[in-house]
Amino acid sequence: MKLYDFYRAPNARRVRIFLAEKNIDLERISVDLNSREQMGEKFKAINPRLQVPALLLDDGTLLTESVAICRYLDELYPEPPLFGVNALEKAEIEMWHRRMELEGLQPTADAVRNSVDFFKNRALSGPKDFEQIPALAERGLIRIELFHQMLEMRFAESQFVAGASFSIADIAAVTAIDFGKVVKKRVEDATPNLKRWYIEVSARPSSVA
Repeated sequence: MKLYDFYRAPNARRVRIFLAEKNIDLERISVDLNSREQMGEKFKAINPRLQVPALLLDDGTLLTESVAICRYLDELYPEPPLFGVNALEKAEIEMWHRRMELEGLQPTADAVRNSVDFFKNRALSGPKDFEQIPALAERGLIRIELFHQMLEMRFAESQFVAGASFSIADIAAVTAIDFGKVVKKRVEDATPNLKRWYIEVSARPSSVA
């Protein structure tokens, strides 16, 4: 298997953290998004969606989308169980994971891609160019604040996002928070529960994957 990724891409980082938590060693090929390598014919032949991460299986099958890749790898390498072990755990992790995506990652992507000069004409990834929409960036910044407040309340009652164990939901959350640094949104002292969790999760070896 070969994993196409880029060190600064949030969704690719989610897969790298997942791999590190499970101690899975895959061949990794960097696609330089800074130089728009993903737009070239070579990578287009591999993934016409022009996005990372992309997992190329030995039989030539291509898997895209970070969660799909993680679920596939979880079936092959079930330990540790980052998607849960029983019906309730799996449901709760899925619930919180979706919240991390919809209330954390998506607003942060809106804020970053609709305000940073690098993303002019590239407000959305993929084969089609899109102009930036400043109003989406403004709304994204507000939603990041709400995301931090929601996590502050959550961590007042829970060690990790979805309960007592580290899970795929924590991976999405820490990726969203670190991505927010691009638009100067950081964990503050005013959210001590969130800060406790963030320090703990950032200290895990997988966080630097």
